[in-house]
Amino acid sequence: MKNNHKITSFGKVLAVGAAMALAGTAAQARDLTVVSFGGNFQDAQRELFFKPFAEKTGKPLLDEAWEGGYGVLQAKVKAGTPNWDVVQVEAEELALGCADGIYEKLDWEKLGGKDSYIPGGATDCGAGHIVWSVAIAYDGNKLTEAQPASWADFWDVEKIPGKRALRKSAKYALEAALMADGVSGAEVYDVLATPEGVDRAFAKLDELRPNLVWWEAGAQPLSMLQTGDVVMASVYNGRITGLNRTEGTNLKLVWNESIYAVDSWVILAGAENKDAGQDFIAFANAPENLSKLPEHIAYGLPVKAAAELIPAEFAVDLPTWPENLAVSVNLDVDYWVDNSEELTERFNAWVAQ
Repeated sequence: MKNNHKITSFGKVLAVGAAMALAGTAAQARDLTVVSFGGNFQDAQRELFFKPFAEKTGKPLLDEAWEGGYGVLQAKVKAGTPNWDVVQVEAEELALGCADGIYEKLDWEKLGGKDSYIPGGATDCGAGHIVWSVAIAYDGNKLTEAQPASWADFWDVEKIPGKRALRKSAKYALEAALMADGVSGAEVYDVLATPEGVDRAFAKLDELRPNLVWWEAGAQPLSMLQTGDVVMASVYNGRITGLNRTEGTNLKLVWNESIYAVDSWVILAGAENKDAGQDFIAFANAPENLSKLPEHIAYGLPVKAAAELIPAEFAVDLPTWPENLAVSVNLDVDYWVDNSEELTERFNAWVAQ
């Protein structure tokens, strides 16, 4: 769930206030900086976690947004003391960074123990924060006749004419292409594990190229759907429900063949505020705090006790709702850790053709 790099107005206000309060004193340590993926998701985090934590501790909290990319985190750690403390990362970035030692080890006693999280939600250096999906979406007010129900429909420009938008990355695009070509979700990574399967995915992307538009920031496909620039788009699921709730839009989500994964909090190695970062993660993931998130944006929760507190009216819109989960595909993190560099290079070259 990506957006443009920025320090939010809330962070700026807190930073200015801190600077005024400390005027005339010796140089102070940098304020705790928490980084997430922007948009209406980070707006919700700000109200539920960032502001309350700053008020509880009586200390400023800066929040910034990023668009992801493991190299960004590597560079910050390798350069010395990083200027970010706590960062929300995707599953692949978590696995790579934990293996490379660019994250601090977490204090799981402070976080309630690994067994308080769903499988895959707790690692030595990552605490799961949300379960989210990449799924097909369309505007129900504009697409009133034939409507998509699968990636095969997404590729079918005769059945549903018009442009389509996909996230500009090998990850998700290749899985979608194979499912559009008839591969089941249960078998998609077995097929991708072969050279022939990868070639098959790129060949399917070739078919859609004339009708394909790419997006990089999570807000972009929503805008494309609203303006009618595309008839369908892959999206981050929580953005759809959030926009429908706040702006009264009628965007529809297709859970069938959606791809879900866990995002986690990490602390960058050598972070100046690593202890405060641990405290922040414990606060944000505390069941009584985290359980409020789905009311604002429809992401599932990796903390078991938090998930149990979600009212049913919100739980049905989550990737973790049993009926949604049953038709979804679990992102194979190990596959992308092993193949990301090679496939990203090939994908970028393909896009540039």
